[in-house]
Amino acid sequence: MLTEILYILEILGTVAFAVSGAFVAIKARLDIFGVLFIGCITAVGGGILRDVLIGRTPPAIFSNLYILLVAALTSAAVFVVAYVYRKKFDAVREKIEHVNNFFDAIGLAAFSVMGTEIAFVQGLSGNAVLSVLLGMLTGVGGGMFRDILTDTTPYIFKKHIYALASIGGATLYYVLRLFVSETWLPTVIAMAFILAIRMLATKYRWSLPKIQLTDEPKMIYSAEQINSEEEKRVWK
Repeated sequence: MLTEILYILEILGTVAFAVSGAFVAIKARLDIFGVLFIGCITAVGGGILRDVLIGRTPPAIFSNLYILLVAALTSAAVFVVAYVYRKKFDAVREKIEHVNNFFDAIGLAAFSVMGTEIAFVQGLSGNAVLSVLLGMLTGVGGGMFRDILTDTTPYIFKKHIYALASIGGATLYYVLRLFVSETWLPTVIAMAFILAIRMLATKYRWSLPKIQLTDEPKMIYSAEQINSEEEKRVWK
């Protein structure tokens, strides 16, 4: 049962994060290789960080190449669909953002739970902090690689309590896993918790406090407006 759950979480998280990474790469105006690379690194980057941290080398992804294949095929499918409907991209930009956020939330939920479970599998569950940290790194690591490679401030540092949702879900899973013998129940509860937090945070724009500097020079156009105009020219 545990093996099947880990397999489902791995596939679910891989597909979800590959979709998310591919969308971001397309918005960054990368070519098809760039879209495939960003989609794959978003899907497997968190697992690589996790495995390196616990001394599991080479990382598990290099012995499970089917995961890379799933990520590459998913990214390619996103690229093809975006290319076919490129002229409608601007008209459905807001819907695409919602779809991207949803897939990103699914990936975060699946990998946060999976990363925490790896602590139990590897006999590290006696260390609660490490267990939760492994869950968080697995959940947010790929997204950090994605954002850095597309020249964006990592999402976890600026929007919608992203990392906190992962930490909260990983903590909830860890506690439930200690007292509930059936693995599927903590999995469902923790994933639902992370999804709910991410969706609510996106809808109501929940964010952590940050300092707004008042002495910065005012620009006629914001960076987002400039990027938007560039994207419109590219997709025409």
